[in-house]
Amino acid sequence: MTTGKNGLTYADAGVDIDAGNALVERIKPAAKRTTRPGTMSGLGGFGALFDLKGAGYSDPILVAATDGVGTKLRIAIDTGNVDTIGIDLVAMCVNDLVCQGAEPLFFLDYFATGKLELDQATRIIEGIAEGCAQSGCALIGGETAEMPGMYAKDDFDLAGFAVGAMERGADLPAGVVKGDVLLGLGSNGVHSNGYSFVRKVVELSGLDWEADCPFAEGSLGAALLAPTRLYVKQALAAVRAGGVHALAHITGGGLTENLPRVLPEGLGATIDLSSWELPPVFRWLADTANMAEPELLKTFNCGIGMIVVVAADRAEALAELLRAQGETVTRIGTVTEGTGVAYEGALL
Repeated sequence: MTTGKNGLTYADAGVDIDAGNALVERIKPAAKRTTRPGTMSGLGGFGALFDLKGAGYSDPILVAATDGVGTKLRIAIDTGNVDTIGIDLVAMCVNDLVCQGAEPLFFLDYFATGKLELDQATRIIEGIAEGCAQSGCALIGGETAEMPGMYAKDDFDLAGFAVGAMERGADLPAGVVKGDVLLGLGSNGVHSNGYSFVRKVVELSGLDWEADCPFAEGSLGAALLAPTRLYVKQALAAVRAGGVHALAHITGGGLTENLPRVLPEGLGATIDLSSWELPPVFRWLADTANMAEPELLKTFNCGIGMIVVVAADRAEALAELLRAQGETVTRIGTVTEGTGVAYEGALL
């Protein structure tokens, strides 16, 4: 190879290959911490391998999910608090997988930025690894893209891809009938949906991210970055105990839009809004925006991050099991004849 010229390099164009290689080395310990049965390869290859037989499956069906974090990223970028945004990314994928009855097995991330900052990227991916560890899935690969000219200074974007499995015939929803009980699992706050609205409300309030939070201790930005709760291990424990007919992850569309997705044709649900206390963050959002209750219910989770639809004769036992797993569990309603969700009582 001849070396006579000192021309333009890839680094001159804004892409630092050495930084990308350094990032891979930095995050290897975090990825290794997520190793589980079935994991076959480390980071750095052209593809990631996973052994379903090694994970204990005999006749598996694969389930896949992909998602991002939405404009919650804007708060993380503006405040510099990027340590938990990776947990949000994992949660938005694996909480969906478990609703199909699947156990999350492995996760891959896509991280794109205008200029790769090693410390920032390491913190983000360590958060992804933490989310994987909490949900029992392995971080087995990903992609880091340095794309100058596509992102403003300090901006980045995240996407995630999760694959899970279940034995053939174990898929959910299954067996939902009139009279089934709805168990609501408490959320950590806004989770990762509705942040375009949240940011608009903050703008209307005249507060900035470093202002004292009006509904919790600490800064407003920190409170709004509370990570999405991971329900995977708890939900799977309930499913394996028997009596779970469906799971509904309450994301964009709120209670109003997400619960009907797991109910068969001809069945709806009645929810008693007075059965739980609306968390302060949602009351502040509603008050500041003069928000009507129906709009609140189809925008946010309103304090219920997952609904477990269970057989009536198993409701109390499963509620106790979920509480023993660390969940806040509330009996919020029942499956009824009809369509959609009907509400009783009031949140506001």
